[in-house]
Amino acid sequence: MKSPYVLILYYSRSGATATMARAITEGVELIAGIEAKIRTLPSVSPDHQATVASIPKTGAIYCDLDELKQCSGLILGSPTRFGQMAAPLKHFIDGTGALWSTGALIDKPVACFTSTASLHGGQEATLFNMAIPMIHHGMVYAGIPFSEDALYRTRSGGTPYGASHVSGAEASRELTSDEFELCQALGSRIARLSLRLIK
Repeated sequence: MKSPYVLILYYSRSGATATMARAITEGVELIAGIEAKIRTLPSVSPDHQATVASIPKTGAIYCDLDELKQCSGLILGSPTRFGQMAAPLKHFIDGTGALWSTGALIDKPVACFTSTASLHGGQEATLFNMAIPMIHHGMVYAGIPFSEDALYRTRSGGTPYGASHVSGAEASRELTSDEFELCQALGSRIARLSLRLIK
């Protein structure tokens, strides 16, 4: 049997969401008995033609459907686009119909994370919108419980619906200590739930 893993799947354009993905990965890796697999997605082009190499030059490699199918838990990340996930993540999710038809993701835990330029930039709406198709897949959505003290302290990102980060207009702000702590907490929580829910 293959080792169980949590798939951290994200799209990042300016690097803020990728930084969150790495912090979440650290949280997963704090839990014994499960691995983290971090994957990204290519941009989509207006003419629907491939415009980038099939393997990125740096950073995480691109995700394929089999990696999603085989995961024990999933954490999705995207910058906010008017309260919605970015097009590359939506494009990938729209292509998961075969997994839906076979029930491949039923009863697996899922969580979401996002970054925005501004404090009130649609973080919670984006988290909800990423969650909706995964709930259609039969996944079990998990946020961040208020047992995490950083939810009370944060003056930037961080919600009970998922991890978030306020990156600033130029995406130049680093994760605050509270944002980092909440990213790690989310990773650890999905790792624990994944181990409990493995069929």
